[in-house]
Formats: sequence, structure tokens, C-alpha cells
Amino acid sequence: MNARKEAIMESVRQQMALDNVQELLNKMNEKCFLKCVTKPSTSLSSSEETCLERCLHRYMETFNIVSRTYVSRISKEKPM
Repeated sequence: MNARKEAIMESVRQQMALDNVQELLNKMNEKCFLKCVTKPSTSLSSSEETCLERCLHRYMETFNIVSRTYVSRISKEKPM
């Protein structure tokens, strides 16, 4: 029974991680689109493409820094 409970918990953790990634992608797309695409049309201008590329890169870089810091803090707080 304990192994089954652990398997269910792991499944829930994986689903939550997928949900978090999906939310991150949605927020990135929304925020960068609003910032970079001022006049939507059938294609992106080169300046819009550059802006989107930089915005998405910064967003991911920031997310990675925050994630590493969070994981580090959590691991330090875990009782040994």
C-alpha cells in the first residue's frame, strides 16, 4: 500500500511540474508578445523577432535563477 501511495504522490508531483511549465510558457508568451508586438500583422518584423527572442531569453534566465535559488534554500532547510 505504501508503494502505491508513493506512486500516486509522484504522479501528482509530475502533473504539478507540467502544469507549472505550461503556466510559465503561457506567461512568457503573453508578456513578451504584449511588450514586443505593437502592431500585430501576418508576420513579425525583424525588430519584433529580436525583441521576442531577447524577452524570452531573459524570462527563462530569470526563471532558472529563481528556481536554483529556491531549490538551494529548500535543500538547506531540510532537516538532516
